[in-house]
Amino acid sequence: AGTQVPIWLLGSSLFSARLAAQRGLPYAFASHFAPRLLHQALELYRQEFRPSPALARPYVIIGVPLIGAPTDEEAQFLASSTYQRVLGILTGQRGRLPPPVAHYLEQLHPQERAAIQDFLAAAVIGSPETVRQGFAALAESTQADEFMLVCDVFDAPLRLRALDIAAQAMT
Repeated sequence: AGTQVPIWLLGSSLFSARLAAQRGLPYAFASHFAPRLLHQALELYRQEFRPSPALARPYVIIGVPLIGAPTDEEAQFLASSTYQRVLGILTGQRGRLPPPVAHYLEQLHPQERAAIQDFLAAAVIGSPETVRQGFAALAESTQADEFMLVCDVFDAPLRLRALDIAAQAMT
């Protein structure tokens, strides 16, 4: 009684964007796995937004896959775990996050590589400077109020390091 729990709409479609706008709700777009409609959905949400008792203006969070490391090369190596996971999702072979594999993308068929790249179109993968530039580009292109980071790094201490790199990139 008396607890004010904010209601958000999480979606990955134009329908969810329109519904959030009509209800005057904050909108979280699942671009961490469905980035294809990201920009179109955010534009629709902002154009059709109706203020509500809960929210006076549009408010957006986007999901951002993140792999940060000291170098771009190490980040790409660590990202191979994510690439394997994504290919598993796309082929119906889900499982635990696998360990990284050197030169993983090079071993795949071009169509598999393209499918993974489409799935991860909003991903920010790289060194601290690459992460900073990636965040800046996403912020500019989406005007998102917040990023919700998804950091699929196999090794827990390296996952924390990646999140530290992200935090530094935001300051």
